[in-house]
Amino acid sequence: MDLEQLIKDFLEYLEIERNVSQLTIRNYRHYLSRFVHFLTSPADPASPPPSVKTAPVKITDITAESIRHYRLYLARFADEKGMSLKRVTQNYHLIALRSFLKYAAKRDIPTISPDKIDLPKAESRSIKFLEHTDVERLLNMPDMNTKEGTRDKAILEVLFSTGLRVSELVSLNRDQINLDRREFSVVGKGRRTRIVFLSERAADWLRRYLATREDDMRPVFIRYSGRTPDEHDTTGASIRLTARSVQRGVEKYVKKAKLMVKITPHGLRHSFATDLLGNGADLRAIQELLGHKNVSTTQIYTHVTNPQLKQIHDKFHSK
Repeated sequence: MDLEQLIKDFLEYLEIERNVSQLTIRNYRHYLSRFVHFLTSPADPASPPPSVKTAPVKITDITAESIRHYRLYLARFADEKGMSLKRVTQNYHLIALRSFLKYAAKRDIPTISPDKIDLPKAESRSIKFLEHTDVERLLNMPDMNTKEGTRDKAILEVLFSTGLRVSELVSLNRDQINLDRREFSVVGKGRRTRIVFLSERAADWLRRYLATREDDMRPVFIRYSGRTPDEHDTTGASIRLTARSVQRGVEKYVKKAKLMVKITPHGLRHSFATDLLGNGADLRAIQELLGHKNVSTTQIYTHVTNPQLKQIHDKFHSK
């Protein structure tokens, strides 16, 4: 069976049957296209595949040997700027290939077992987060005398109060937030729905920001510069703030605050989690608040701050 057609069928399956996000589908398309390119094009001389195909690739061309050479190709890959692939990115390529092979097996298409693909051990990640005093410095950087500053203040407060991913933040609509109850639901990674909560301060700044708005568009956070809104846009999609704009805004305020840690919107999510854990919150509760599928993902924060270990250290060290 033609490999490229089967990959197309697989991506459609993810969209229709699995209800996978468009971002994940886009990433899987990229990873699998790179694998097809590897099989059909001359590879890096340092890592040649066992045979380079010029005819359409078939799924039977996926063998243990071709996968072994592909892993070498990913490990030695460098783009035109000389940038290599991080170990975690190499893993993403292999995860996509393994998922594709599972789909083929589900359709009873003879191919190599997905269990033959072992993922290399990922590098330990360094979690960047802010201490409470630095969080306060950052939150006080926007100029609240301007509409943009009030919006940015609300963004920073909401990010730290909820632990939202930046994609979840920019997709917020006014009608989904209950400011009286200070809570709302979001659909996060894996299309999983969770409830998040606003602090009183975050809710107050969100009210102040929304009070400056003279429009009735749906998006909670909108841009004030750039292109003019589409005259046919009745929902506000054309003026919705983008994830990249939020990232640039956080970078700007980090520089303005002269913080030692180069924090990002995701760094505020880490700060939210470590703040909860450091104050004694249960790991399972933090898992729910962050929207992690597995508690093993949340456990990474225990390497950063563990109040019980700190208490033991304070009690017994140098006494």
